[in-house]
Amino acid sequence: MEYYNKVIESVGVRFLRGNNYRIEKPVTVLDYHDPENTLILLHQGTLKFGEDQELVNEGEILFIPANRKSSVSFGMASKKNEVNNEAYLDNKRKYLQTISFRDIKNSEEDCITLVTFEAKVFDVVNFFHSLGIPPFAIRFNDRIATIVEDMVKETEQNTPGKERVMKIHTELLVIEIVRHILKNRLFMEELSTNSTYFKDPRLIDLFNYIKKNIGGDLSNKVLAKVANVSEDYVGQYFKMLTGINPQDYIEYQRMEAAVELLRTSKKSIRDIGKEVGYKDTAYFCRRFKMMYGLPAGKMRRRESLINVQS
Repeated sequence: MEYYNKVIESVGVRFLRGNNYRIEKPVTVLDYHDPENTLILLHQGTLKFGEDQELVNEGEILFIPANRKSSVSFGMASKKNEVNNEAYLDNKRKYLQTISFRDIKNSEEDCITLVTFEAKVFDVVNFFHSLGIPPFAIRFNDRIATIVEDMVKETEQNTPGKERVMKIHTELLVIEIVRHILKNRLFMEELSTNSTYFKDPRLIDLFNYIKKNIGGDLSNKVLAKVANVSEDYVGQYFKMLTGINPQDYIEYQRMEAAVELLRTSKKSIRDIGKEVGYKDTAYFCRRFKMMYGLPAGKMRRRESLINVQS
């Protein structure tokens, strides 16, 4: 148990956005995914996910770790209502209509609460993504459902201390999700296999170095010096502890940094690509679209729209 206490202590969290929605038009998003962790609380109606379209019951929650793809059906969607994630985001208002928490309680229509949050180990590694766990339903856990509701109710307020309260709620949310996983013995093999990076300080040095030098030279030769291992061994060493090779991990971190710049700055796509380590803008744009399923410019417009709606 002490080990998991250390894990939780090392995870930094940040609330990103939360809204209540009425399902305006049923839709199945074949490859639903988000750069950060997503919780969908079903108040009324139908919510299904995965290849087998597993049913989420009213009062239960669908948890989708960052960048994990899953088929998600909002409402009683038929084959003709199937779209990809990009088309869904482009037409989100057609499918989901923002409503207040009070309206949810009084509504007889299909309603959900959706919360997105960041959880990173040492502010570097996307925690739930790194564990390798798939999307899953959180069942029989009124505590997590209440936290999700409280988070979105807080976003509807304009009172002192709002940011502090949201951080506390988000920290509590992450702790309760980890407790739920452990209590129900979910994904124990993934947890034991993919959380080994907490046990080696040299790997943490690598994580921190990559974060601080995301736009610089991050070749295996450089990484080997940071970890004090041979250049021939550093790739094997990194993959042994994380499950991925270092250059794939670096690309993922560069893309995450690019997404953050798209959200928070007015820099050009070209300048953002250079800042995160891509000298060739066309190559950066191709890799970005391959990873997120939509172009960088469209991601920026989408995030701007979400922030306005929130």
